[in-house]
Amino acid sequence: MSDGSAIEWTDATVNAINGCSLASPGCTNCYAMRLAGTRMKNHPSRKGLTVDTKAGPVWNGEVRLVESALLQPLCWQRSRIIFWNAHGDTFHDAVPDEWIDLMFAVMAMTPQHKHLVLTKRSARMRAYLSDDNFRGRISDMVCAWPADRIGTGNEFIADWRLMAHHPLPNVWLGVSVEDQARADERIPDLLATPAAGRFLSCEPLLGPIDLRWIAEPDEEKDGVIDALLGCNWIDGMGWGTEFRPVRPGHEDRVMTRRVCSSEEEILAARKIDGVIVGGESGPGARPMHPAWTRSLRDQCAAAGVDFHFKQWGNIAPLQSARPVEGEGAGIVAWPDGTIGGGQSERNGGPGQQMYRAEKKIAGRLLDGVTHDALPWTRQL
Repeated sequence: MSDGSAIEWTDATVNAINGCSLASPGCTNCYAMRLAGTRMKNHPSRKGLTVDTKAGPVWNGEVRLVESALLQPLCWQRSRIIFWNAHGDTFHDAVPDEWIDLMFAVMAMTPQHKHLVLTKRSARMRAYLSDDNFRGRISDMVCAWPADRIGTGNEFIADWRLMAHHPLPNVWLGVSVEDQARADERIPDLLATPAAGRFLSCEPLLGPIDLRWIAEPDEEKDGVIDALLGCNWIDGMGWGTEFRPVRPGHEDRVMTRRVCSSEEEILAARKIDGVIVGGESGPGARPMHPAWTRSLRDQCAAAGVDFHFKQWGNIAPLQSARPVEGEGAGIVAWPDGTIGGGQSERNGGPGQQMYRAEKKIAGRLLDGVTHDALPWTRQL
């Protein structure tokens, strides 16, 4: 846990659940996995969570709860933005529901903080937070919380009961999406999960992502969702009057923007509130083509969604970074993800000369501009 964080979009990190397993290409160079198997391999919170391989330490699927970290937000009176479980995944299959219940109980008892939960296991997140028994379980846990465990006791219970009919208003849920395949898989689950706010972490960004059309997983609905604007296909229901462009191949359907009429609907409206984009850092970092980042920036601007460019990472365009000594002429990255030789006609557009660079020197300017917008820095 850390009161203070090097992560640009949070004030503090709470690593209550540590340990994980590889889920998708974005996990390959996981910094937390590398740390758990090297500098922290003998620390009680990380010991035994990785196995050594020729490629370096790899998560072994075991998870561990660190209760001292879990309880830390209860001791912080000053408001903080808290990112949970940067060194694990809250909704990993091996994490018991009871641990997640404890987390959300702490969030319910700390309305002075804003809590951020990011996952690659979007299906479990959706199932867990859509469970009809969720609110009752958390409410019972808060009411039964031992006063001597946190020193203050039951003063927060009334707050929880007042908001029992809404998603917790101080919790933002997010999914990691490194490419289009992961966006198509995880974003519909995020949009279908009750939440006061939703965000995407496109880090490391490994390919282009089009957020304008995301497939709805329910085949019976045969629909698509405009992920950024919270629009969806409506069959025979006249919600709103603002028609939006029809996706090619679905001309027979009508799409309208849903008009929310109550506070509860506004809190639960299906939309993405913010997008964080970043390139990969550390050994073996893979390049992020600038066209991918510009596209997400422009999609967010068109939709009025907060866009935060976190970093280029350790590979950046020449104009943004000083090459690491000895790296020579660098590499050429192409919009289709190809590295090395290629042609614009075959590889999705112009190639980009990229250099391995020091992360701080590579910086976080995109076309000379710093993008810092974050939804949790504003009131919902």
